[in-house]
Amino acid sequence: MNRRFVPLVCSAFLAAAVPAFAQPPPAEDRGATIATLQAEIRRLETQQMHQGQTVRKDIDDWMWFSRLADIARVDKVRFTSSKPARSSNPTGQGFGNPMIMSAYTLIPLSLKAGQKAPLIVMVHEGIHGNFDTLQNLRSARELLAEGYVIVAPEYRGSTGYGGFFYDQIDYGGAEIDDTYASRNWAVENLPVDPLKVGIIGWSHGGYHTLMNILTWPKAYQAAYAGVPVADLVARMGYKDDRYRAIFQEFIGKTADQNVAEYKRRSPYAHAAKLETPLLIHTTTNDEDVNVLEVEHLIDSLKAAGKKFEYKIHDNAPGGHYFNRIDTALARESRREILAFLAKHLK
Repeated sequence: MNRRFVPLVCSAFLAAAVPAFAQPPPAEDRGATIATLQAEIRRLETQQMHQGQTVRKDIDDWMWFSRLADIARVDKVRFTSSKPARSSNPTGQGFGNPMIMSAYTLIPLSLKAGQKAPLIVMVHEGIHGNFDTLQNLRSARELLAEGYVIVAPEYRGSTGYGGFFYDQIDYGGAEIDDTYASRNWAVENLPVDPLKVGIIGWSHGGYHTLMNILTWPKAYQAAYAGVPVADLVARMGYKDDRYRAIFQEFIGKTADQNVAEYKRRSPYAHAAKLETPLLIHTTTNDEDVNVLEVEHLIDSLKAAGKKFEYKIHDNAPGGHYFNRIDTALARESRREILAFLAKHLK
């Protein structure tokens, strides 16, 4: 965000207001004026943020098309989720309409006409993030080289689609349905085998992966969760107030006020539902998703008698991003992911 923009806005706003206050206003009016100025500054900052995110998304779209041209047919599609947009006006026009969302589709050039390939639902990270090339290009190219078709949903709350879409964030709620909707759309519209569907993601994408396979276990035949968010109650305990406020806004209460709801949105609490082959990776020095969350998930799966695979690295270089960077360990870790997916989807 360009902070130089804020003083300019203040100066312009104040310059326009000066003639109206040739005589000093009463103290109560001065307080109201300051509050109005602050509200206008926040509005303009938010507007500028969304404009910048839209430009960055347009640039990244071009990068997806250009940097995969040698290996894939890239498209970006729009369809509806199964859940409506959140609205405070139940009598408003369009209330209850399904949310319109976007997704990238990546189809290997090696796939011949009439052939069907295994499908990978590739879920981006971030409470507010998007399917960007910085985090996802390497893995996407490796999956395409193995012959997988990819669908990558831009679920509600993703950045680059304006303020309305951004404000629809519903962590562990309707956003999970958005990812599942992308899976169903892909099965119906892309050259894929509906009985060979995998889902992968890191961080918040790993959270989506877990919530999808624990909610719709028959829909996926393999899953990979990298450094996944797994326990929202614990997470609210070690994150700061600004982070916790994001959840309070759409859940309506803090974790201490409604532990049950935060637990309901936590993958570890649904461990007994696991049926899908699952691989989990994490590292002890993760600076975003504390390893205690993933350990809690692993312990819960073991307690439920579930079979799955996992690896906890000790202080892996890169921390939260340890297997999404260009190191020997990262490449080895991603080869483990590919081998796991191949075992269950090929």
